[in-house]
Amino acid sequence: MPEATNKADLIIDVWERLDCESVGVEEMIAIETAVLKRFGRTAVDSPMVIARLLADEGAVLRHSEIMALYVERALDRPYEPAFRNILNINDLSEAASSLRRLENLRRKYLSDKDKEGLRLVREKGQAGRIEALERANSGTNRAVERQRYAEIAEWITLWLQSPDMFETWIDLRLSSVDFRQKFPGSVNE
Repeated sequence: MPEATNKADLIIDVWERLDCESVGVEEMIAIETAVLKRFGRTAVDSPMVIARLLADEGAVLRHSEIMALYVERALDRPYEPAFRNILNINDLSEAASSLRRLENLRRKYLSDKDKEGLRLVREKGQAGRIEALERANSGTNRAVERQRYAEIAEWITLWLQSPDMFETWIDLRLSSVDFRQKFPGSVNE
């Protein structure tokens, strides 16, 4: 069997290798560990997301165990609601809005002197940059998609390097002739 190249395939592969009749806490932890080792901490989804994927593949779930694990983890993640769905890199307009939301969150944590919040904001931006670069370099994406993801990766890089300057820079970039020629009609004015 070829090695899994993405997270969903890895989750399914680990589940199949466990050869278990049903999925509960032990199996969920084994799957999370494999995802952590391969893709890093930010790639580990909540038990509910993993369970949904496995259920779609036909796994029998021990729901009460998975729910208990989810609740336990949710109590230990006070930042999770603030970061849920905060970064969307699927199109240029959403990416620009997402980076503005991340910047607002960064400023809040900076004002609150919340070092953990600041670390998580940076980590989220870095993960988004990596994902955008992977998509930009993916041979399965069309040239126009690769160009769009390369642009988004550049935006995130600039935001990570100079967050205080990002809003001014993005406004200039969106109104530039180069941008308008490369991506006509892609961002609402």
